[in-house]
Amino acid sequence: MSRITAVFFLLIAFSAAQAEGPVVSAPDLALNNVAFDVAIDGVASSTPVSLQVGSYRAESVSTAEGSVLFTDVVIAESGNAEILVQVAGMPTVSQPLRVLPGWLSVTPPLIAILMALLLRNVIPALLVGIWLGAAALRSFTPQGIFTGLLDSFQVFVVGALADADHAAIILFSMMIGGMVGIITRNGGMARIVEMFVSRAKTAVSGQVSVWLMGLMIFFDDYSNTLVVGNTARPLTDRLSISREKLAYIVDSTAAPVVCIALITTWIGYEVGLIGTALEQIPAIDAPAYTVFLNSIPYSFYPIFAIVFVLAVAVSGRDFGPMYRAEQRARAGEVAPLSSEELPAMQGDNLEAKPDVPFRAWNAFVPLLVMIATLLIGLYATGSGDELMDIIGSADSYKAMLWASLLGALTAAVMSVAQRILTAEETVDAWYGGVRAMLFAMIVLVLAWALSSVTEALHTADYLVSILADSLPAPLVPATVFLLSAVTAFTTGTSWGTMGILMPLVVPLTWAVMGVSGMQDPEHMHLLYSAIACNLAGAVWGDHCSPISDTTVLSSMASSCDHIEHIRTQMPYALLVGGVAMAAGTIPGGYGVSPLISLPIGVLLLIGVLRYFGRVAGQEPATGASG
Repeated sequence: MSRITAVFFLLIAFSAAQAEGPVVSAPDLALNNVAFDVAIDGVASSTPVSLQVGSYRAESVSTAEGSVLFTDVVIAESGNAEILVQVAGMPTVSQPLRVLPGWLSVTPPLIAILMALLLRNVIPALLVGIWLGAAALRSFTPQGIFTGLLDSFQVFVVGALADADHAAIILFSMMIGGMVGIITRNGGMARIVEMFVSRAKTAVSGQVSVWLMGLMIFFDDYSNTLVVGNTARPLTDRLSISREKLAYIVDSTAAPVVCIALITTWIGYEVGLIGTALEQIPAIDAPAYTVFLNSIPYSFYPIFAIVFVLAVAVSGRDFGPMYRAEQRARAGEVAPLSSEELPAMQGDNLEAKPDVPFRAWNAFVPLLVMIATLLIGLYATGSGDELMDIIGSADSYKAMLWASLLGALTAAVMSVAQRILTAEETVDAWYGGVRAMLFAMIVLVLAWALSSVTEALHTADYLVSILADSLPAPLVPATVFLLSAVTAFTTGTSWGTMGILMPLVVPLTWAVMGVSGMQDPEHMHLLYSAIACNLAGAVWGDHCSPISDTTVLSSMASSCDHIEHIRTQMPYALLVGGVAMAAGTIPGGYGVSPLISLPIGVLLLIGVLRYFGRVAGQEPATGASG
């Protein structure tokens, strides 16, 4: 009787499974001529399965687990399509699919960037970009355009705020602002400035001092940007250095330093991505951190960016919009004229309280507490036997939150304990610092929302599809560099670019090396260079993009008009990126050692600066920076 019952229930379960049919997992939206995958589950073992999407047809047999995966599904036609799945003995299962032209996926970020440059105001540009992308995800009908407007706020902006990592960055940035507000009000920041001013007597020495400060905070780019920008601004203002120059030094010594230092929050993230990508290549058994270390000499853009900042600072020479900004600053106008100045660290209670003692430790101790807490937090939240395994697995956002909280609390307790500030004055100073961050936080949220839109539109997949075909192996690193730069420029996120492209870059490079017969130790430099170019290209694109979060933070911390920062920094970033490609990445693909490329690139940069650069203050000021 029990056997009959068991068979009966098995028949019922089989019949139910048959009634339900296969489960199809496929995107709701695709781009024409850009490959995507379709997964089918709930199929009996070894059952024939056929797939039809438009003119695309394919057949396969289910695995022992009852699943089928169709990879590299490509549709040439745009418009509404239908995914049809036929399993032997079952009714046909259909699922709708919208297919958009590939070029449409890059339109929203490009329009946002163009509007930001033309209007010199990033918020309406971001809003229009998000709206256009959300409308494309719906349809370009009156109803779709209106629904896209609602989705741009209700779906994408809310999604950007609801992301736990984004919330951590917002809270971290605001707590950093609050801490800076307190150590500014209690006189600690003024004493630090006095210490630098005592050594920095000229604009040249002031710029070198800011560069050195950028090298000191090497472990995190957000900390670097906010602390250096806010600490150095009173110094650079006093020495008649333009806000644009300060923002440039801050921006170009933040991510470039962090991305090539040995132990940083970036490196943990990067090593994790490399390790995941290497899992797809059984032939490579080297540890991910070792591969990363081998890639550092090929990180030409970060290295050249750091060196070029020093060359600009030491020589006192500038060209293009930056020269005009420096001319204006030497005439007494450090902030851009007739521009929208980011309200970073400006407002009530954001200057030293009158008659307070200027004590450097009131600023240094909170900063040291923040740095120590971050390092300890990274160690405490990580796991593994090796230090880099621990850093690579650490929860950097949690450590950043701990660090910013304890740094602000330390500043508050020290101010009250010494009776420099009352409890009420301390809270007011903290709030003044937090309030000064609100504008930049709005821009950050909108930039993240636009990044989500580009992800939904498969912008990165489209960029890969148009650049990845028929690549000569020596040019793979240069192509990766350009692809990463364009992706970071249009999406505004270097971390997102690395996360999107690294799983594609490593196997793509290895596959091209295989086609060219170069999968041997002698040609491993191609893989190292491609990995470095994914990171370096992302940083380069970030430096040129008006929707980049770190670029926004640099403008904010320097209290500089954001678009003026982009306009003055872009010629320098383009020059350094061009030299990195011409002197480093392309020759490196053909086997030229970085030991040769690095000094040649540095000499080229110094030569261009000396030939085209002029020293501000030796000619009459031209007024505005543009």
